Amino acid sequence: MTRRKFVPVAAAAGAAMQGQTNTSAKPCVYELRVVHQRNSADNQRQRMNDLLKDATLPALQKYGAGPAGFFTNAIAPGGPFTMAIISYPSMAAMEDIRARMNADPKYIKQIEAFNAMSGLGYERIDSSLLRAFPGVPAIEVPPTDAKRAPRIFELRTYESNNSATLRRKIKMFEEGGEIAIFRKLGMQVVFFAETIVGRDMPSLTYMLGYDDLAARERAWSAFGKDPDWAKLRVQPGLSDAEVVSNISSILLSPLPFSPIR
Repeated sequence: MTRRKFVPVAAAAGAAMQGQTNTSAKPCVYELRVVHQRNSADNQRQRMNDLLKDATLPALQKYGAGPAGFFTNAIAPGGPFTMAIISYPSMAAMEDIRARMNADPKYIKQIEAFNAMSGLGYERIDSSLLRAFPGVPAIEVPPTDAKRAPRIFELRTYESNNSATLRRKIKMFEEGGEIAIFRKLGMQVVFFAETIVGRDMPSLTYMLGYDDLAARERAWSAFGKDPDWAKLRVQPGLSDAEVVSNISSILLSPLPFSPIR
């Protein structure tokens, strides 16, 4: 690969989960948290995943956060890691939910038990905040059931030279129809969001889901040949060279307890 390398919000989420655009809903705020781990006798990955499943996810759901997704690296640099994507209705709601979680006796006890284990539970945590695009204002949870095999998910980040070119790229996705092309080709849209706090700004990040790696290859092959994309990409001011300075992509596998799978 070249530069494209592998490197209750109830009202808003209800329409979004059906794959509909709801421009009247207020865009949600997402926390993208990456827990870096090490393959060692401390069994960091399993310890962290147990904490997320038994403590973090139930507490988030109890206090009104979500949808949320939990993933591990499939094809990505810097592994092993666990990634959490957590949705909040707003910044104020995020602060309130986190304050209530940190005051919850059961959650406090679970965190204390995790921290009291011998060895290290993880190496370091990176966290960034994103704001959903107005046209995709909430996470769209892919439909699933107990018999369905887990999907593979792709997290793509587009860096721009400045805020003006980032605005242009976001407009290209929303008003230009790039997201609509993804939907037409059967790519599972999960979220589209602009980074508001984090590394490599200005940037946007989005997530797509596929049945498997072969389905991903077919989808991107069809995208490259799509006539609507061919027209869009040659419009003045919308070529990659004009609106994007770098594109990175990683593939993720959902953890068994992840609501997004």
